[in-house]
Parts: sequence; C-alpha cells; structure tokens
Amino acid sequence: MSIKKPAVVGIRAHSGWAALVAVAGNARALEVLDRRQVVLVDAERRGAKQPFHFAEPLALKEAEAHLSRCAQISARLALGAVRQVLETLRERGYGLTGCAILTASGRSLPDLAAILASHALIHAAEGQFFRDVFRDACQKLHIPVSPIRERDLFTLAPAQLRIPLADLKRQLADAGRTLGPPWTQDQKQAALAGWVVLASH
Repeated sequence: MSIKKPAVVGIRAHSGWAALVAVAGNARALEVLDRRQVVLVDAERRGAKQPFHFAEPLALKEAEAHLSRCAQISARLALGAVRQVLETLRERGYGLTGCAILTASGRSLPDLAAILASHALIHAAEGQFFRDVFRDACQKLHIPVSPIRERDLFTLAPAQLRIPLADLKRQLADAGRTLGPPWTQDQKQAALAGWVVLASH
C-alpha cells in the first residue's frame, strides 16, 4: 500500500513505561490512530523501574553496569513498540513522519557520580533515561524527533495550531469520549504534542 497520509506519534514517558499516541489530521481536526501503554522494563529485573534509585548505593562501576543492562532492555522494548506502530500505520496507508517527546527542563545532566550524589538529579536522570530510549529508537528508524518541554505545551499548542486553548482541550475531551479509556492526562498530552508536530509539517 502506498503511503498517502502523514502521522506523528507523541510520547509522555514515566519510570518504566510511557504513553504513546499516534495522530493524524490537520490543524483543525485531530484524528487518533493508535494509542498504547508501552512497558519499558523487565519486571523480573531488580531495580529496573527506577534504575538510578537502585544504583545510588552501588559502587560506581556496579552502577554503570546496572544502568547499561537496564538501558539495553529498555532500548529493545522502545524500538519494538515504535516499529510496531510504524508498521501498523503503514498498513493503514499512513507514514510516520515525526515523533514528539515531552521533556522536563531540558538541562544537561552531569556525570554519573554527580547524579548519584543528588536525589533531585536521580529523578531527573530517570526521566531522561526513559525518554532517551524513544529518541534512540526513532533515530534508528529514521523518524525525526521533536522534543517539547511539557511546561510549554499548552502555550505552544494554541500558537502552532492557531486554535484557542479552550477549543483544543474540548477537542481532546471529545476524542476521549469517542475512544473510551484509557484517556488520561498522559494520553491527552502525548496526543497534543504529536498534533503540534504534525501541524508544523
């Protein structure tokens, strides 16, 4: 089937999992094509869900080894999820033209020793850890990635889409009523981030 219509995925990641929503349409009408909750850890591996918290008391080399093992597993799961969505959309005549990943502050993190010495940096590093596996997965599949700071989303979206914020929220609520659960803040924000990137194309 030839690809005719563009689609974008939006991702909001948490420790150990992420909400992924694929959207299409235009700046006036949102179409949700796919949504899923992606598990990013091996539940049987100790410390996988919060890898930096688990690594905090370890010697530095042990911490590095633990994080490396967790990263390999999470990277494989993220790549599999994105590839599956890509193939599902392709079968429906859509091309995955971008990925919007919601981010935190965007500040650069220091080296591992400094991260493990700070509880605040441990939280920041874990958030970045699970976002990065999606970024890397998309790069391997040649899907452009657009990071969007979460705190900027509801300012950026009305400007990019040229729709009042109240109307955007109403469209997202309508989509949820049509789709049914799950349609929490995670799915709404992932969908909106994808919609912003889709409109920019």
